Amino acid sequence: MRIPPFKRYRHLSQIAAVFVLGAIVGSIVYNVVFQQSFNMLWVSNQELEAQVQQYEDDIKTLKKYRYQQTVIKEIKIRTEQQDPPLDPVVDKSIVVQLRDDLSELRGKSVFEIDTYSKFVRSLLDKKIYKVRDKEYTIEIKTMLLMEGMLQIWVDVRPVPVRNP
Repeated sequence: MRIPPFKRYRHLSQIAAVFVLGAIVGSIVYNVVFQQSFNMLWVSNQELEAQVQQYEDDIKTLKKYRYQQTVIKEIKIRTEQQDPPLDPVVDKSIVVQLRDDLSELRGKSVFEIDTYSKFVRSLLDKKIYKVRDKEYTIEIKTMLLMEGMLQIWVDVRPVPVRNP
């Protein structure tokens, strides 16, 4: 029994190899594009969830204190830009944790803001927040109270890694 020479099938095996390699490269490119679009969607979803939570808290507070003009009704926290910029998910997570810490200020009198600002600065000065197994420290830069809305600008920095 004779075995046919492989030279006959070399061209066919080359075509099959190119097809398989093309399928592999195509699947890798598709997976990268899919992961990137999914990551953008997930980041957008996290931002929208934080906004919804903020709006729900604001609505609840505004309903509770709608007839009182001299109380803190809203708290807006803004992070200052830095170089290199933080991951947006980390930034939003820290803002949500910080908003939870400052929720006690809702409904307090605006005429006593000086005592609250001292309290907030002493409470949150160099406080460490842990997000995604990394530690970040915040520093309050500015607090502004206007028409029942307390706006706070904070600086978020990663904590340097300590060697034991």
